[in-house]
Amino acid sequence: METRDGLPPRLSSAPFTFDSARTEGIPASRLRRRDVIHVGRGLYRPWDWDFDLEAAARALSEASPGAWISHVTAARLRCQVLPPWLSDSTELHLSKPKRLPSVRRKGVLGHTLLAEEDEIETVDGIHISSRSRTWLDLARRLPLRDLVCMGDQIIRIPRMEFEGRAQPFDTLNGLRSLVLRHPNLQGIVRARAALNLMRVGADSAPESMLRLAMVDAGLPEPDLQLTLRSGDPLSPSADLGYRAQRIAIQYDGGHHLAEAQIFRDRRRDKAFEAAGWTVLTVRKDDLDEGFHGAIIRIKRARRMAQLDHPHASGFAGPW
Repeated sequence: METRDGLPPRLSSAPFTFDSARTEGIPASRLRRRDVIHVGRGLYRPWDWDFDLEAAARALSEASPGAWISHVTAARLRCQVLPPWLSDSTELHLSKPKRLPSVRRKGVLGHTLLAEEDEIETVDGIHISSRSRTWLDLARRLPLRDLVCMGDQIIRIPRMEFEGRAQPFDTLNGLRSLVLRHPNLQGIVRARAALNLMRVGADSAPESMLRLAMVDAGLPEPDLQLTLRSGDPLSPSADLGYRAQRIAIQYDGGHHLAEAQIFRDRRRDKAFEAAGWTVLTVRKDDLDEGFHGAIIRIKRARRMAQLDHPHASGFAGPW
């Protein structure tokens, strides 16, 4: 069934390839009318199409045999952690192996790369770099902290009841192996540095940022996903903290403002407090100021814990 302008719905609502138009029975002469824009070699779009990253990437992938969507575009399509200045990026990145001609498409950022078969996937019809390979490709562009945040999300242990999976996307050893495969890739030095800073246990980028800020401020590296009762799967847990000093640190993002979540958080915190722990809550306002105020509160809590328990183990220096 054709739409009013003579194009079938699939072609009138998103970018499309010359081959897909032919499959729909559209002659080449129809593609020269003003309501169709010729984007590049074998690629078209409706003149009134509102940009949609997934639709653009799908058409670009279809029109580029042997190539794959990569870098920022791949990260956005997979909802990987990106810094704010890239989180809404409309950049279209396409990578090709060296055996194919370089990418020469208007509006497309092309890359010629070496990649193993397991570094490229096909997801819902789109050829795209794996999450791990996307992380490695972005090592050249992302600041170290942001690269650590993205990596932490790749290696974190998911919760089956919330995400429908129990295994991480990759492991720290898996990422190390990937880095070893590509010793000459631009950004490889930063990727190695990020591996040394990545940890399993951060459920969000702000938690990773908080941990890095704590270490930079001279605090001992905190435990992650710290349970009140070790070995108890039903035990309340803190995002970060110090067991020896009984300090639990919670990062509360925007979703914690919901009434039901506030109740669960308060019940969790009361359990820690009833057991003699100090609970510190860090929020987005703290993130926005670089965690300076939060660091002061954490150091103060550690000093107080040392005064209350002067013989407790786990203290490193005055903090």
